[in-house]
Amino acid sequence: MESTTIRTAVVGYGGAFNMGRQHANEMRAAGMDFVAACDLDPARMDQAKADFPEIRTYTEIEGLLADDGVDLVTIILPHNLHAPVAVQALDAGKHVVTEKPMCTSVAEADAMVDAANRAGRMLSVYHNRRWDGDFTLIKGLIDDGTIGEVFHIEAAMGGLSDPGAWWRSDKSISGGALLDWGAHIIDWAQAMIPEPIAGVDGYFHKRRWHERSNEDHTEAIVRFKSGKTLQVEISSLAAVGKPRWRILGTHGAIVLSGWDTLEVTIDHKGHLAKFSPKIPPSEGHRFYENVFAHLTSGEELVVKPEQARRTIAICEAAERSSETQKTVVPAYAELDWRTGK
Repeated sequence: MESTTIRTAVVGYGGAFNMGRQHANEMRAAGMDFVAACDLDPARMDQAKADFPEIRTYTEIEGLLADDGVDLVTIILPHNLHAPVAVQALDAGKHVVTEKPMCTSVAEADAMVDAANRAGRMLSVYHNRRWDGDFTLIKGLIDDGTIGEVFHIEAAMGGLSDPGAWWRSDKSISGGALLDWGAHIIDWAQAMIPEPIAGVDGYFHKRRWHERSNEDHTEAIVRFKSGKTLQVEISSLAAVGKPRWRILGTHGAIVLSGWDTLEVTIDHKGHLAKFSPKIPPSEGHRFYENVFAHLTSGEELVVKPEQARRTIAICEAAERSSETQKTVVPAYAELDWRTGK
């Protein structure tokens, strides 16, 4: 862009987690101008105005997209609305960031990427957890060769509890249980093993929480063409949990139990040695710093839409595998993770 000023807006200013305010503050901290917000609920626009008195507010998307004073729109809506609103915004000439997951199907992801290419505008997904302290530490240990070559990753989230009566437990809106935290885990894991994929096996269960339409328990097993494996579990039926991460390498292993205890085991001259490095602070705000630098100075975009699309493809393949009881090759299995091509 010719200007070094990026004028931003959010679509969706819901009260849950106050994500609209979080995005706005992170945009401003990155050097962007937060100028507008849109939500169907007038009360939420009153709150946005109270939080940021100088902004313009809209209760319908057409008004926001017609605002020539907005360069970038961040979409903070239920998952099933990410794709249609993103395409609408891209067609209106806006750069777009969506909350994760990118969308709920590969077809939707394709439509979003096509719209961005057609409009010549940036599209990214708010995978801000690439800057989580535990992940950056683990990724650094892997890249340094501390545990040798990583060949097997296990990751799990969940417990035994009713997922609750809200949109995130409604499959028609959320896209299913695997797409929520699973989108983060699968994004992280592909950065650890950035290789072509041979196939995905899925195991989805609906056994207890029948009043909710999301699955109760989901597992996805990704086999890379090199033979390396990834196992992801997202569950509302796990009375006994697993470590968040169990990562095996040819010369050691990494285990993260909970959120703050990382244990590294290494083979030192035939003896197993263990240490627990301190987890650094998370820096999720750097997502918008990268977006700003990308738009104003051409810095490489960290979270590429093609990467986020393959995460959706893996989730979709896992569900199809569960339905057919066969291994499914996901779309974009040959993607070069580093370049997004």
